[in-house]
Amino acid sequence: MRVFDGRQLLPPATVALDDDRIGFDASDAKLVVDGAGAALLPGLIDAHLHLDGRSALQRLVRFGVTTALDMANAPPEFIDSMRGIRGLTDIRSAGTAALAPGCVHSQIPEIGERGLIRNAGEAERFVTERCAEGSNYLKVLIDLPGPSPDRATVDALVATAHRLGRHVVAHALSYEAAEMAQAAGVDALTHTPLDRPLDRIMADRMAAVGQALIPTLVMMESLTGPSTPPQMRAEWAMPGASFDSARASVVAAHRAGVPILAGTDTNTDAEAPGDFTFGDSLHYELELLVDAGLSTVDALRAATVLPAEHFGLTDRGVVEPGRRADLVLVDGDPLHDIRAVRSISRVWCSGIEHTPAHLARRS
Repeated sequence: MRVFDGRQLLPPATVALDDDRIGFDASDAKLVVDGAGAALLPGLIDAHLHLDGRSALQRLVRFGVTTALDMANAPPEFIDSMRGIRGLTDIRSAGTAALAPGCVHSQIPEIGERGLIRNAGEAERFVTERCAEGSNYLKVLIDLPGPSPDRATVDALVATAHRLGRHVVAHALSYEAAEMAQAAGVDALTHTPLDRPLDRIMADRMAAVGQALIPTLVMMESLTGPSTPPQMRAEWAMPGASFDSARASVVAAHRAGVPILAGTDTNTDAEAPGDFTFGDSLHYELELLVDAGLSTVDALRAATVLPAEHFGLTDRGVVEPGRRADLVLVDGDPLHDIRAVRSISRVWCSGIEHTPAHLARRS
């Protein structure tokens, strides 16, 4: 079988598994899987979603997503209930996101009330609480042109999080919000401006300091699509919102060398836009990224090695001895056609094999 190791497509090779790790020697293997005509990939990573429980993890495995980066959830006990389940998708979470009173996200149960931050003086308390609850990184909701933490508050949140060893991801649907987040020194922007695209100046600034972009094109397309009710569109976006702006932002960022990470914003909130499901939405995100100008190799990197590197997950994202045995075997050649990633025949999640029969039961 051919192996895409997270960086490039390698010649046909044999990959050994040693319990939950990729092994060094396959000579004494007890079970051999014939991967002739197939391609082996690192387990996929969805860099932006909102989990709704164990059932989401089961479905993610069905689609080869072995790591999920949850971008806001509460309470901490709910998040902890999904951590460390052997054989199911491994998660990281922002926990409760920071948001301004009166913004649309403040209406979300649990997250809204817990996440309110009114001024820069509350940043130390807010970030310290999130760290104590086990948040792996901080999420800041910059809802401009609507209610949003002001620049001083965003600056204080970012500085405090960095001092305490946490990355910061900023929700930004407008150019103004992206500009504020970029200037504050966040580590990643999630979503893309819908009112006007990122321009070359901002993209170059992001690339220069290593800021990543998680476009969530699948959500941006849904949010601006004709099937989204006007009231919902007005609540979650802004006048003149356009998918063309989102796509153009990806084009500009990619050309500038900004790391593009594949995320979907998949959630099951009945009040939020979007009608897509865990797992298959990431496959569609890869197709949208290729449509926006990424090569198939770049798209695969966006869902494997790049989010692993950017979020400090040093044990995954590549096929290499000693790494977690998170692997996906697909029929066909995803470097020729990214849609081949949908043709999954086997998944290994921390060394636990999910065969076609197991995968069918998770669909």
